[in-house]
Amino acid sequence: MQQLQKSLPLPRKNPIEAIKTNIQGAINIIESSIVNNVKKVVALSTDKACNPINLYGATKLASDKLFVSSNFSENKNKTAFSVVRYGNVMGSRGSIIPFFLNQKSKNSLPITDPDMTRFMISLDDGVELVWKAIYQSLGGEIYVKKIPSMKIVDIAKTISPKSRIKIIGIRPGEKIHEQMISKDDSYTTYEFKDFFKIIPHDEFLSKRIKKRMIQDGKKVKKGFSYSSENNNDWMTREYLRKWIKLNL
Repeated sequence: MQQLQKSLPLPRKNPIEAIKTNIQGAINIIESSIVNNVKKVVALSTDKACNPINLYGATKLASDKLFVSSNFSENKNKTAFSVVRYGNVMGSRGSIIPFFLNQKSKNSLPITDPDMTRFMISLDDGVELVWKAIYQSLGGEIYVKKIPSMKIVDIAKTISPKSRIKIIGIRPGEKIHEQMISKDDSYTTYEFKDFFKIIPHDEFLSKRIKKRMIQDGKKVKKGFSYSSENNNDWMTREYLRKWIKLNL
């Protein structure tokens, strides 16, 4: 029986793979970077790491915590680890825009919830945030880009105005709104011109390092959260239409 179990293939959607990739993979990168005297490492996170509701999100949160806390462990070579966090890149594989474009010839477009909103970030904006973290980070920061939101219904109507909207219900592990910064993060979050920065707690930072981290930043209010539904910046249908024409 033991031999038979070894020979059986794992299911295609194996939850263990998320742990191997996001947690063990993070550990491999952290250890290799320290051993090889890498100066800075910037890890790519996702909105799913903020208040996760499924295993994938939990592994991404664990990954973020590993990279941040590695700045304050036995990191003798002082490799600086930081994180950038954003949602699906517009037009990327698996994002909603290519899906709707492929479905626009049909009479209806499926929407899980009419109130659902998503953050909208371009590839250029995502890359810009990574470069900012590479140049600015001191170790332990989580960078969150300020980006516009849009209702999924408006995205669908922009891509295919004549298609009927079919509400199919929310899927397992799916959120109605995306969240980048939780209320619990508000105690250590600072706002800058075009991004937010979540910094480590004071017990991990010297006054000198903290002063450099928050320079030109403003502390957000207690209880602040950065979610796609309470955003101050909203993408218009006209802008999205022009972006699709230029990029897809």
